[in-house]
Amino acid sequence: MIERRAAAERGHATHGWLDSHHSFSFADYHDPKHMGYGPLRVINEDRVEPGAGFGMHGHRDMEILSYVLEGELAHRDSMGNGSTIRPGDVQRMSAGRGVMHSEMNPSRDARVHFLQIWIEPAARGIDPGYEQVRVPDEAKRGRLALVAGPAGSGAAVTIHQDASVYATMLEGAETVEHPLAPGRRAYVHVARGEVRVNGVALGAGDAVKLAGESSVRMDGGAHAEALIFDLP
Repeated sequence: MIERRAAAERGHATHGWLDSHHSFSFADYHDPKHMGYGPLRVINEDRVEPGAGFGMHGHRDMEILSYVLEGELAHRDSMGNGSTIRPGDVQRMSAGRGVMHSEMNPSRDARVHFLQIWIEPAARGIDPGYEQVRVPDEAKRGRLALVAGPAGSGAAVTIHQDASVYATMLEGAETVEHPLAPGRRAYVHVARGEVRVNGVALGAGDAVKLAGESSVRMDGGAHAEALIFDLP
């Protein structure tokens, strides 16, 4: 099964300082057909105006990944962490039994464009945690970089779920293929550019759900950057 989800079909919210597209039901956008995919619960594509952002707020029992495409995102949290996330960085915050954090655009003149991803953890009430790791473009160009995965997987950052997230950048004749074990499913989100996934043409913001497939095959990239989620 391959099911395409067009970018234009996503939920959309504008708040002046924020322009956000929701791949799955979120906030005031509710679609019972798109509540998540396995433990993958949220992919929000956010653009935040200079000097604006999400003030201090709380989360519980969620693995939260931030993946910046353009600009900078300043992070602060109740664990004492403070950092600036830039393109190429992958940030993971495990909310666990509860954490407060803020995400602001520190720039005076440039928007920040990023993906925020929520994955439900395998267990509730764990200790909150935080990681930020740089994954250079060279690790993604024409190959798959394991940017998030369970402990022991060798991923850049560790999430508390039997799920893996790969990033890739493809151009022209470059191809990648990721095998799917029996019973596993995949979700592919195109962050930018154009690419084919198992023969299906996709553009920026488009996605595909895959189930019952032996692998995820990507080719035909044009300035493409995409994420593959290997899910239970």
